[in-house]
Amino acid sequence: MTAHPSATSLLEQETRALLARLALVKPFVLQETAVAAAALSPAALSGIEEYLLAGRREVGLRAWAYLRWLHGPGATAPAAEQQRRFWTLRIAFQNSLSQFDLFSEVITQRSESDNGVLLSGLDVAAAEALRVPGGLVDGPPVVCALHRGLGGAIRRVRTRLPGGGENPVAIIRIPRERIVGYGIASSLVHEVGHQGAALLGLVGSLRADLRRTRRGRGRPSAWDRWDRWISEIVADYWSIGRIGIGSTLGLIALVSLPPPFVFRPSDDDPHPTPWVRVLLSCAIGDRLYPDPQWRRLAAVWRAMYPIEGVPPPLTAAIADLEATMPALVTMLVNHQPPTLDGRRLGAVLRNPEVRPDALLRHFRAWQSDPGRMASAPPTLAFAVIGQARANGLLTPEREAWILRRLITGWAVTSTLATARNAARRADVPMVVGQPAIWADPPPVTDHLSLAI
Repeated sequence: MTAHPSATSLLEQETRALLARLALVKPFVLQETAVAAAALSPAALSGIEEYLLAGRREVGLRAWAYLRWLHGPGATAPAAEQQRRFWTLRIAFQNSLSQFDLFSEVITQRSESDNGVLLSGLDVAAAEALRVPGGLVDGPPVVCALHRGLGGAIRRVRTRLPGGGENPVAIIRIPRERIVGYGIASSLVHEVGHQGAALLGLVGSLRADLRRTRRGRGRPSAWDRWDRWISEIVADYWSIGRIGIGSTLGLIALVSLPPPFVFRPSDDDPHPTPWVRVLLSCAIGDRLYPDPQWRRLAAVWRAMYPIEGVPPPLTAAIADLEATMPALVTMLVNHQPPTLDGRRLGAVLRNPEVRPDALLRHFRAWQSDPGRMASAPPTLAFAVIGQARANGLLTPEREAWILRRLITGWAVTSTLATARNAARRADVPMVVGQPAIWADPPPVTDHLSLAI
C-alpha cells in the first residue's frame, strides 16, 4: 500500500485540532470559584494539578512527535498506518480528558453554596481519622465529594485511574442524603478505614491470619465468608475504633432496608450480609469498648429484623457465622501485621477517650464550654455526638445543627492555619483573629444546650 496525500493532510489537521483543544484545558486554579474555606488543601490541589499537567504535557509531546513523523518517515507510510498511530494518540487524549473530568466533578462541588465549605471540613476530619498513634500511616491528601446513592465510596490513593496512571489523592464520596447529619461520621470514617487498611496492608495480613485461625475450628463455609468480606470488616473495625457507637448507629441507618435485602446472601459481594454485619459491629464495639449498650443495640436490631421466617439454609449459614463471630473478633483485636511493628491492631485503633463513660464526660463538659468541642479532634467530636445520640441526650435536629457548625469550623480553622503558614514562610505579617466557628450563635444560655 502507498501513502495517500489526502489522508496525511486530514490527519495533520486532526492532530493540530487536538493540540488546540488540549491548550484550552486550564488548570483548576484558573477556573474554580469556590470561597477560600471550601478550597482543597494545598497538598491535594497541587497533587491533582501536577498529575493532570504531566498527563497533558505527555499527550502534547506525543502529538508533536506524531506530526514530525507524519512529515518525515510517515509521509510515505500507508494511510492505514497513519490512521492507526493517530487513533492511539486520540485515545491518550481522551484518557487525559477523562481524568480531568473525574477531578473536575469533585472540585466543582466546592462552589456549591454551603456544601463546598462542609466538604472542606470533612477533608480535615478524614485526614485526622486516618492518623494512628506513632505516625505509622503516612496519610495522603484526602478530598471529599458528594454522590448519589446510599453508601459511601473511596478511590484510594495510588490506585489506577481511567486510562492508566496512579491516583494522586484519596477521593472519598459521601452520599448526599447524609450531608450533614445522622450517619455522616460513620460513612466518612468507614471509607477512611479502607485507605488506612491499604496503607498498612491489613487485608492481606488478616487473610493470612484467618487461615491460621480457622484451622480445626469447623464451619468452613462461615470462615470462607469472613475471608471474602474482610476488606469491609476491617473498614468497619477502623470506624468503630475511631468513633465508637456512632459508627454502628450510622451502619444501621444505612442498611435498614426491606428484610429480603437485610438477609440477602452476599457470597459474590465484599459487603457482609447486612443482618450479620450489624451484629458483628456490635460485637467489635463490645470488645473494644465494653458496655451493655452494645448488647442492647444488638437486641434492638434482632427485634427489628426477626430471623423467624428466613429460609432454613440461610438460617443455618447465619448460625454458623454467629458461632464463629467471637473467634473472628478475637483475631481482629490480636492481629499483629508487620506494618505495626509488633503492636496489636486492637491496641492501635482503640482510643481510651472513646469509652462510653469518657465520651459522656466530654459531652457534659462541652455543654458548659462549647469552645472545647470546637478544638477537639474531629473523630473525638464525632464520637461524643454519636454517644450522646445513643444515650438519648441529643435530638436529630440539634445534632445536625452542631455538626454543621463543627464541620464549618474545621474548614475555616484549617484555611486560616494554611494562610498563616504561607504568610510565615513569605515573612509577611498577618493578623488573624479567632475563626467564628459558630455562625450567628444563639444566646449564651442556649449556646450548646444539647439535652432534649
